[in-house]
Amino acid sequence: MPTYQDRFNAVVTFGKTLKAFVKAKEEKMHNIPYFDQWEKLIALAGHKNGWFTEENIWFATAQWANELSAENLQNWVASYPSPTKKPIVLLIMAGNIPLVGFHDFLTAYLADAKILIKLASNDQVLLPWILNFLQEQTQEDPDHVKVLEKINAPYDALIATGSDNTARYFEHYFGHKPHIIRKNRNSVAVITGKESPEVLQKLGEDVFRYFGLGCRSVSKIYVPEGYDFDLLFKALYGYKDLIEYEKYSNNYDYNKAVYLMSMFKILDNGFLIIKEDSGLTSPIGSLHFEYYTSLESLEKELTAKSDLLQCIVGPTGFLNGIAFGTTQKPSLTDYADGVDTMNFILSL
Repeated sequence: MPTYQDRFNAVVTFGKTLKAFVKAKEEKMHNIPYFDQWEKLIALAGHKNGWFTEENIWFATAQWANELSAENLQNWVASYPSPTKKPIVLLIMAGNIPLVGFHDFLTAYLADAKILIKLASNDQVLLPWILNFLQEQTQEDPDHVKVLEKINAPYDALIATGSDNTARYFEHYFGHKPHIIRKNRNSVAVITGKESPEVLQKLGEDVFRYFGLGCRSVSKIYVPEGYDFDLLFKALYGYKDLIEYEKYSNNYDYNKAVYLMSMFKILDNGFLIIKEDSGLTSPIGSLHFEYYTSLESLEKELTAKSDLLQCIVGPTGFLNGIAFGTTQKPSLTDYADGVDTMNFILSL
C-alpha cells in the first residue's frame, strides 16, 4: 500500500512534469513523455468548454508547475500534523476555470483521505488524466480516488463549490455531514490614482484572465472621486484582442446593448464596459466601479463585505490586499474563502 511519502513524491513528479511541459512548449521541443497527451487534452477541454482557451489552460499549467515544487509542498504541509485517519471526502467541483478544483483534490490527497470526486459537466478532461498520472506513480488502489457519475457512495465530509443557488442545494442535501460549502464571491481592486501605467496594466491580468469567470477575478474597482478613467483605458489597451474571441464578444455586445437600452451611463473602449454600480458582480465584458471619499471609509465598507470577497487588490497595507496582477497566481496556502481545507480534513 502506498505511503504518504509515495503520494508526496508523486505530486512532486507531477509538478516536474508540468514544468517540463511548459518548457517544451516554449522551446518547441515536443519529444518528452506525456507532452503530446497533454496538448491533445488541452484541445479536447477547449472543445468541450469554449471558455477553456489554449492560452488559459497553459497559464493554469504554468501556475501549478511553479507551485508544485518539493520545497513549496514541504513548506505547506510542514505546519500540519501527520494524517492519522483516512476519512472519505466528497469533492463537488466547479467548472468555471481550468483546474479550479485541483487545490481541493491536492489538499485531500496529501491529507491521506480517500477521495470521491463529482466533476462539473463542463470540466471533465484534465483532472481525470492527472488522477491517472498519480495512480501510475504510486500504484494506488483505484478506489482510493474515484470520479463519480452520480453521488451514490458513502462519505464522511463534503467540500463543494458552486453558485449561491447550488450552495442552497448542497446545504439541503449534504449539510448533515461536516462540510465546506462555497458560494459566489468576487474580487475587487482599489485604485488611488497614483498607480503607474505599468501597475494598471497588471490590473488587466486580474480583470481579464479566464475572461473574468473566476472568483479571484476582479469584477469591481473603487476609484477616488474625480478619477481620470482615460488612465485606466490606456493601460488596458493591450488586452483589446479579447474582443476577437467570439464568446467574449457576444457577451460584451449583449451587455452593452442592455445598458444602452436601459439608458445607463457607461464608459466603453470597444472591448470593456465600465459602469458605476454598487454591485460586486459584473457581467462578462464589463467592470463595475464606485467612487470613494477616503481609504479609511472604504476600508470599513469592504471589511463589512468580507464574506462576499475573495481577493482585494490595492495599495500596500490596505486590508492585507495583494499586489496588482497577482489574483490568478494563488499559493498553496491561499485557501478559497479563507477556510483552511487541510485543517478541516485532518480534524475529521
